[in-house]
Amino acid sequence: MRTFIIAGLLSALAVRPAQAQDFDFNEMEYTPHQTTFQLFAPAKAKSPCVRIYKEGIGGKALKTVKMKYVDGLWTATVKGNLMNRFYTFDMGRGESPGVFAKAVGVNGQRGAIIDEMKAMPDDWCCDQHPVIKSPADLVVYELHHRDFSIARPGAKYPGKFLALTEPWAIDHLKALGVNAVHILPSYDYGSVDETRLNEPQYNWGYDPVNYNVPEGSYSTDPYDPYCRIREFKQMVQALHKAGIAVILDVVYNHTYDIDHSNFQRTYPDYYYRKTQSLSAREGSEYSNGSGCGNETASEKPMMRRFMIESVKYWYNEFRIDGFRFDLMGCHDIETMNLIREELNKLDPSILIYGEGWSAGPCGLPTEQLGVKANVPKMPGIAAFSDELRDALRGPFSDDTKCGWLGGALDCEESLKFGIVGAIAHPQVDMTKVNYAKEPWALEPTQMMSYVSCHDDMCLTDRLRASIPNMTEDALIRLDLLAQTAVMTSQGVPFMLCGEELLRTKQGVHNSFESPDSINRLDWTNKERYPQVFKYYQDLIALRRHHPAFRLGDAHLVRKHLEFLEAPKGVVAFRLKDYAGRDDWRNIIVILNANPAETTVNIPKGMYTVVCKDGVIDENSTSKIFGRRAVVSPQSALILHD
Repeated sequence: MRTFIIAGLLSALAVRPAQAQDFDFNEMEYTPHQTTFQLFAPAKAKSPCVRIYKEGIGGKALKTVKMKYVDGLWTATVKGNLMNRFYTFDMGRGESPGVFAKAVGVNGQRGAIIDEMKAMPDDWCCDQHPVIKSPADLVVYELHHRDFSIARPGAKYPGKFLALTEPWAIDHLKALGVNAVHILPSYDYGSVDETRLNEPQYNWGYDPVNYNVPEGSYSTDPYDPYCRIREFKQMVQALHKAGIAVILDVVYNHTYDIDHSNFQRTYPDYYYRKTQSLSAREGSEYSNGSGCGNETASEKPMMRRFMIESVKYWYNEFRIDGFRFDLMGCHDIETMNLIREELNKLDPSILIYGEGWSAGPCGLPTEQLGVKANVPKMPGIAAFSDELRDALRGPFSDDTKCGWLGGALDCEESLKFGIVGAIAHPQVDMTKVNYAKEPWALEPTQMMSYVSCHDDMCLTDRLRASIPNMTEDALIRLDLLAQTAVMTSQGVPFMLCGEELLRTKQGVHNSFESPDSINRLDWTNKERYPQVFKYYQDLIALRRHHPAFRLGDAHLVRKHLEFLEAPKGVVAFRLKDYAGRDDWRNIIVILNANPAETTVNIPKGMYTVVCKDGVIDENSTSKIFGRRAVVSPQSALILHD
């Protein structure tokens, strides 16, 4: 096991380093005769104890047992059979279930002692991860549980984990063609009161409380510690049976707050970064790279161990197939690489990607952090491309400014950078790319290709906000064009749930606590705009059927992808010479954002037209011959020979 050394660590911890660093956060060990509790906490904690309760909330403690400090850990053993009881630790700053509870009661206030076998669905032993040969083969669908199902007519479990086990949900995802579902934070979070689920409550869940237990509000009974675990596993099981991978959104960069967090109540200030105040008399202040009032210290040995053990636990216990790291730019590079290294031992195909930025200055130098510019130092880890996103629809910072889709000038080079997967390519002029001035991906699979996600206006709202007097016909054309750029890029394509239904959030940019009326999907749009769903469906199938769009190797991209000369407002490229051993010899993709028909020069030949005027047909018999291709306004043209 790797030994981590940080200056001053031993004096700060006052524990034996091997003991602390080897601790796997197994804080509760049950047998029918006794239960042993152990916790990593300061040696000078005041009168630490464990309390045993009958219920997960309310009532007096059945028993209180003092803890002893042994070999760097606080321990206590409680005699008797504690099955189905609840517990808390109290280190002198308030009760908590510890930092690594694996089962909890309502609102996560108390840990639960359960029989893990009773939390397993039928045939859980037969569940298998989908086979993922390359990240480039994935089409990732970002989903919030309530958004997806709360307004679905006939849903039996609206807003719950179990909604994703229902036939209508599985059928929709399979018909669309996505093969990975990215679920927004689904661990136990703080902003929804699980005792008042009869009242309207909504949050995205980026406010962690218990990182390693499913969220109770998404279960059918948050008071039952078995229920949330079992139903989460049933969800994973149903998606896996459909061949769909499950990616978990993890938010290790901050906690809901500091004073009430399990970290702070267990080991004050250890798990957080601090910065030196401008006034020496004021001492240090909490760093706030997350923008949420605090920032965890991934570089500290036990926080690093926590993150590693947590992702391993989600993989081993819940069979998660990938992880999306919120504000990955807050985490240090070494920790991210160690996570990749440890997950490789379990399954090298586990997908890891994150936001390659922070929400403010962090307590570590930028060169040590997992920001986008440092992706080359993190092999096997991907980041979102805001270059491609903002080139298409305009800057995140100003909803009224358009991008290439709305006719903004000089966006083509940024779009080309996204199409090649953020790698070095001889035809991409980095001096003209919007944010990056040098390539930041070693391989195209290190770039997440997208135009919209939960944290922003959805695509239709952004188009309406940035392009005045736009007709519905133009809205649909530009929506389909944007996703064509995403799905034909060499990165890993990513889409927001509901975009295939022409989703709107009524113009709300940051809908993290907006009501269901804003966030819910309008399922009637599937019948109202059938051409939109059909295009998304056929576009995803086109990518799946043709390896030229998902080469997954920087050398192959540079060898087979070449850009064609094109007028302003148009990006055109050719995937040549049976790229990726494709059945089609040459594929030409022309993306035209202009509101007028445009002509593009192409290599002379006889071509089959498979995408034109918002319709994709891989079996088309339509042909064009010659050196010129005419592209309809605000649409894509895809040809092959």
